[in-house]
Amino acid sequence: MSTQRRLTLALIASALVALLEFWGGAASQSLALTGDAVHVCMDVFALGLALLAAIGAARPADPRRTYGYGRIEVLGALVNGTLLLVATIAIVYAAMRRFAEPVEPHAATMSVVAAIGLTVNGGVGAMLRGAGRRDLNVRAALFHVLGDAVGAIAVIAGGIAIALTHRAWIDPLLSLFVAAIIVVGVLRLMRDATDVLLESVPADVDSGNLVEHIERIGGVTGVHDLHVWSIGSGSHALSAHVSLDDRRLSEATEVLREIDACAQDHFGIAHVTIQFECDSCPVVVQH
Repeated sequence: MSTQRRLTLALIASALVALLEFWGGAASQSLALTGDAVHVCMDVFALGLALLAAIGAARPADPRRTYGYGRIEVLGALVNGTLLLVATIAIVYAAMRRFAEPVEPHAATMSVVAAIGLTVNGGVGAMLRGAGRRDLNVRAALFHVLGDAVGAIAVIAGGIAIALTHRAWIDPLLSLFVAAIIVVGVLRLMRDATDVLLESVPADVDSGNLVEHIERIGGVTGVHDLHVWSIGSGSHALSAHVSLDDRRLSEATEVLREIDACAQDHFGIAHVTIQFECDSCPVVVQH
């Protein structure tokens, strides 16, 4: 099964779980289940971003967008993060009111709906596991799915605890726990998106180590004006000025191939632009 097909099925399944949990939260009057539904919406968006990245990666660049369409997902991530933060604030406000005016939810409905969501969530995780080993975008979406499983387990445990103790404050307390999970995920999402827009060095690339690798290539005497940035998730670019000793053009071409292979194999950088310089080369003055 192709990665795009896996992501599409996972997206549909997660969206259905979100709808089921929103219904269950309203039917059982469980704020925790409603909060988990919001969390699943975050996973739906993460899967949507991964699918968008997969489609964008397959779409060729054009004369106007020479790097392609990878950053569409970054803009979407910022919008999604803002909406989720607003929804989380609403959940926290509702939880504070529930502490003041407790409402005991229907524990059985709460636990059964969360259990169904957890089961589907497990199936989605199993479906994405194989593709996640090869694709960074799918791996990121898989982490979101696993985080949602934690929230579902908490809601199931809370439903059982409410059924046994009839303590209504457990539900708003659980909703605050789920809200905390959402906030952590949103802040990470928005931080990563902002880093891409600021063209920061990707978190999985050590620029100092990269310079050391390039300087170990035969013929290279120095590296400066090095820039590493992300075009989109898992798509990195590099530009640098590389100083060479005095050598023929054909030999410089071989050095370029080695730099390109080093950047790709050791650092996952697919787009490499190098400007060669030769400090020791004689300057020819024409009269």
